[in-house]
Amino acid sequence: MVSYLEIGQIVNTYGIKGFLKVVPYTDDNKRFERLKTVYIEQKGKKTEIEIEEVKYSKNLVLLKLKGIDSIEEAEKYKNATLKIDRKNAVELPENTYFMVDLLGLSVYTEEGENVGKVEDIFKTGSNDVYVVKDALGKQILLPAIQAVIKEIDIKNGKIIVHLLEGLK
Repeated sequence: MVSYLEIGQIVNTYGIKGFLKVVPYTDDNKRFERLKTVYIEQKGKKTEIEIEEVKYSKNLVLLKLKGIDSIEEAEKYKNATLKIDRKNAVELPENTYFMVDLLGLSVYTEEGENVGKVEDIFKTGSNDVYVVKDALGKQILLPAIQAVIKEIDIKNGKIIVHLLEGLK
C-alpha cells in the first residue's frame, strides 16, 4: 500500500495573497478543513506545509499555505500534487476503498478465470467504473455495483467479479 494519498492538484493561483486553486480528489471537500498540513509534491520531492486557511469556489478548494504569501510565490506550485500521510486519512466505511488501493489488483471471475488487472477507475453519475486490462491489452469496463463486484480483497490483491451478460 502507498504511504501517501493524493488529495488534489494545484491548478492555478487565486488572488494576490498566495491562495492556491486546488482540484480536490476527495468526495468530501470539507475534509481540507480538518487537515493541519499537506505535502506538496513536485518533481518527485515532497514538502510538508501548514494549512492556514481553506475557502471554496464552485468545485475547487482554495488553500492558503504557510509561507506562500504572494501570487508570484503561489505560481511556483502550479500543477503540483497535494498529498497526505495515510495515517491522516479519513476512516472509510465498510466496503469502501481508496482508489489507489484498488489500482493494480488482479480481477477474477467467480469461477477463478483471470480477467486482468485494474488499470484505472473513473466516476460516473451513479457509480464508479473499473477499467480492467488483460495480458493482451484488451479492456473491459466493470461497473462498481454489487451485482458485479462480489469481493474485494486488498490484502491478497484480488477482486472477484460476476460478469453480467454484455460485460465479457
